[in-house]
Amino acid sequence: MQREEILRTPVKAIDLEKVKTITELVEAFKGTSIQSRNLGICAGIYEDMLLDPSRPTIFMGLSGALIAGGLRKVIRDAVAYGLVDVIVSTGAILYQDIYQARGYKHYMGDVNANDLVLREHMIDRIYDTYVDEEKFRETDTYISEVVRNLEPRPYSSREIMEHLARGLEDEHSIVCTAVKYGVPMFVPALNDSSIGIGLTKYYVENKEPRMRIDPIRDNWEITQIKIKSEKTGAVYVGGGVPKNYINDIEVIAELLGYEPGGHHYAIQITTDAPHWGGLSGSTLSEAQSWGKINRRARKGTVYVEATIGLPLLIGHLIHKGVWRQRVRPKFVWEGHTLLKIE
Repeated sequence: MQREEILRTPVKAIDLEKVKTITELVEAFKGTSIQSRNLGICAGIYEDMLLDPSRPTIFMGLSGALIAGGLRKVIRDAVAYGLVDVIVSTGAILYQDIYQARGYKHYMGDVNANDLVLREHMIDRIYDTYVDEEKFRETDTYISEVVRNLEPRPYSSREIMEHLARGLEDEHSIVCTAVKYGVPMFVPALNDSSIGIGLTKYYVENKEPRMRIDPIRDNWEITQIKIKSEKTGAVYVGGGVPKNYINDIEVIAELLGYEPGGHHYAIQITTDAPHWGGLSGSTLSEAQSWGKINRRARKGTVYVEATIGLPLLIGHLIHKGVWRQRVRPKFVWEGHTLLKIE
């Protein structure tokens, strides 16, 4: 490359006298540097996912204290506007959505609070947010009562989440909105959450035959979505089990004799660094060594805390209107078999 070619694109300073909307701000990010440019890059990749005529199936992985951080309606709106087709989440996030759907709240707290005093008052702390432990326990009991009425057979977490959501009425709820629009919700680490606590109460209080969770059924259900999709994209918010799970469906598909070719689009919002060697901070390039991300994938990472990055990203996409022409996929299930994607 010649010197003039290397220096062909100057950084564009953000002009706040011209920026009036979220979309204008994120568009301005595309010409800046450091993490604002990375956010702009991720926004551009997400736009291309939504506009791709092949209609990639978009998986969204959710981890972290997102409901406590005030992102409940941001995630709900991503579902309602067709920005996400499949949710893979920690149990805590969807549990706290259910908790709020039952009329309970998160409260602004103090990171320096006396936690022993909070315990005496049955108040739980999530960094600088409080929740009502008494209402958590009521919600645990609600979950145990809902599953008590289910036929005693194996269930995937997708089926369990549908049953838990159908007993609620809240237009701002993630789980209610997902069921309304046919967006499957997978919680691969269901036991490791307050949903698992409620299910344990059911288990102890009921004799055989019981309903039971079949986690490998989850693997097969979500892998079928990958197999039957012409293309797929992944949006990782944080890391942990949801990120790994969305990646692993490619490996499962290959083991079963399919060659779906990895995710064709991938973006992640994370605060984890790759040099510790853990999955949460691992790069999308590293995932290409496993075949989880397509060799020609559009991919981007922004290192920013999710309560800042996700509202900017989702707000930009909604306000820009790139979702308007997209037809969301419809998943047709018969038991654990995905018959087709319409």
